Amino acid sequence: MKINRIKSVLVEKDKSQTWLAEKLGKSFCTVNGYCANRNQPSLETLKQIADILSVSIKDLIVDNQE
Repeated sequence: MKINRIKSVLVEKDKSQTWLAEKLGKSFCTVNGYCANRNQPSLETLKQIADILSVSIKDLIVDNQE
């Protein structure tokens, strides 16, 4: 079950997990955990990710194609 769409949005934006980790100031392992849905970012981090990727928080958590 997908809990977030961070990985999908990164692919849509042609950005890497390493790039996002650098922008967030977090480790690659942390971001990889978010992308694999092993760990979930805090609401504050989710907002940072949305801002970095220029999307709404809703775009990170709701799959419009389902």
